[in-house]
Amino acid sequence: MQQGNRPWWQTGIVYQIYPRSFQDGNGDGVGDLPGIMQRLDYVHSLNVEAIWLSPIYPSPMADFGYDVADYTGIHPLFGTMADFDALLAAIHTRGMKLILDLVPNHTSEEHPWFRESRSSRDNARRDWYIWADPAGDGGPPNNWLSFFGGSAWAFDERTGRYYLHLFAREQPDLNYRNPAVLEAMLDNMRFWLDKGVDGFRVDVIWLMAKDELLRDEPRNEAWDGINPHGRLDHIYTAGLPEVHDIIRRMRQVVDAYEERVMIGEIYLSQEQLLEYYGDEGDECHMPFNFQLVHTSWNAGAVRTLVEEYEAALDEGQWPNWVLGNHDQHRIATRIGRAQARVAQMLLLTLRGTPTCYYGDEIGMENVPIPPEKVRDPQAVNQPEVAHLYGRDPVRTPMQWNKSAHAGFCPPDVEPWLPVATDFDRWNVAVEEQDPVSMLSLYRALSELRRAEPALHAGAYETVDAGPHAGEIYAFLRTPPADVSGDRFVVVLNLGNGARTLDLGAVGETAEIAVATGMERTGRVNLSALGVAPDEGLVLRL
Repeated sequence: MQQGNRPWWQTGIVYQIYPRSFQDGNGDGVGDLPGIMQRLDYVHSLNVEAIWLSPIYPSPMADFGYDVADYTGIHPLFGTMADFDALLAAIHTRGMKLILDLVPNHTSEEHPWFRESRSSRDNARRDWYIWADPAGDGGPPNNWLSFFGGSAWAFDERTGRYYLHLFAREQPDLNYRNPAVLEAMLDNMRFWLDKGVDGFRVDVIWLMAKDELLRDEPRNEAWDGINPHGRLDHIYTAGLPEVHDIIRRMRQVVDAYEERVMIGEIYLSQEQLLEYYGDEGDECHMPFNFQLVHTSWNAGAVRTLVEEYEAALDEGQWPNWVLGNHDQHRIATRIGRAQARVAQMLLLTLRGTPTCYYGDEIGMENVPIPPEKVRDPQAVNQPEVAHLYGRDPVRTPMQWNKSAHAGFCPPDVEPWLPVATDFDRWNVAVEEQDPVSMLSLYRALSELRRAEPALHAGAYETVDAGPHAGEIYAFLRTPPADVSGDRFVVVLNLGNGARTLDLGAVGETAEIAVATGMERTGRVNLSALGVAPDEGLVLRL
């Protein structure tokens, strides 16, 4: 669906599902495609435009699907290709879109390409991956580091050389300096686009090019002393100029199909991030913007990052916002559930496309994982920083109801990761009966956003909160010039104290469209607007 002249990916909400953890449809303790099908009406009720699925391809699961063994198949754990086709059709029947994860930087070591590559030094696919001779002392070729701890090089006994893996050793990096590699990946994309998939979220898109000379990376003088990967400044493995040529070729494939989207996962500075739109708007439709994940949660910091991002965007570059995903601590854990309600209001009222991570709409928090149940390789390989960087706590089963395992899987089956201990309070069934729950708030906000041009397509302008700018962040949303509709002012209290604001410059009075507490309604005097602690208001002018 298009709103006016804007494509669906600009006006709608993207909802990320981690398939292993959404719904177990066959009773094995792991989520799957039939399980997602069972819950599709729930997702539709959230007023989202698109579902983004984390990887469902055949994989040995060394990194839970991000080690792909076949780019054009479905892992039996998740179901069959017939299950996928049925799910895609059901999503489209409901007027929604489907975005798949694409993982082009690396494959599984079990992928046929790598099996051939490592079989001998003269195999035709040898240089489909990045191989290098040992250093003089027999060790790795250089000092490059893996995101998952230790050297980024693994020694292959059979051929006497090292191969590069920026993540787990079971995930060898592809060599995009060989044109055949890119052509093969583009064919994989066409396979899914021909099926009717509506686009891709491209994993670690900024890492696909590496220094041809394999030079050592310099020390990072700003290293925080915690994350081992941060010890080096990754100037030869991340964000190289050559990566943009690869992305442009990928975008050309996507653009050959109608109304498709390409979203790039990019953890770089704002200035670098914007480069991935492309000089001619010919790279990512949206480079993922993770600034809300990493910024300090206070009004000044959030306001500044929004203003700077808005100011930096060129005409035609569409903004997007994210509060969390499968790699980041849940928003309710980072800032508390009261402020998580304020954060959801922010996410769904800023200019640009919002992406919501499953469970955030019901206030799910990180779930502590006992050491014996840790599954994430990033935590297993780096136990000393597992509490900071382990990703299992944010990938736990969706909390559906009060039954055993929160309704995720049968009561006599153990789920692949533990369920939260407080699932009897924070679950869909309970919150659907509570008119002031987080879920009720999310639905009210998403419904308003979908209905109002000012919120899904309009302009943004900061509103001066006066002496309370340290705690209050306020902004105006105005409909596009060619569309009629109401204006809205959004007022967010990111502090824990009550405040009275003078927003008389915006207007005399306004009607409360949505309040985070859900019970506050009616008209308010903008010259003496009272805002409670942890409160957010969407006001119709």
